[in-house]
Amino acid sequence: MASVVSVKEKKPMNAKIGELPSSILMWDFVPKGIVGVFQRGYHQYYNKYVKMKKGSIVGVSMVLAVYVLFNYILPFLQGTQT
Repeated sequence: MASVVSVKEKKPMNAKIGELPSSILMWDFVPKGIVGVFQRGYHQYYNKYVKMKKGSIVGVSMVLAVYVLFNYILPFLQGTQT
């Protein structure tokens, strides 16, 4: 048996094309609602990328790769001054 979910509770990506205008009209466009959207987005980003439960070698290798790439490109950006 399928559960019925109201348009207001659906996320925009899960709404059908016909339901999208009514879904957008139900959003909260007052300043407090807009600030809440940005806060939720910030917390989702922070919990996913910054506050990770376990680290791995991938993060360290990414920082090392950016450092090497930066040091390789830096002389080309400065130009030769002899």
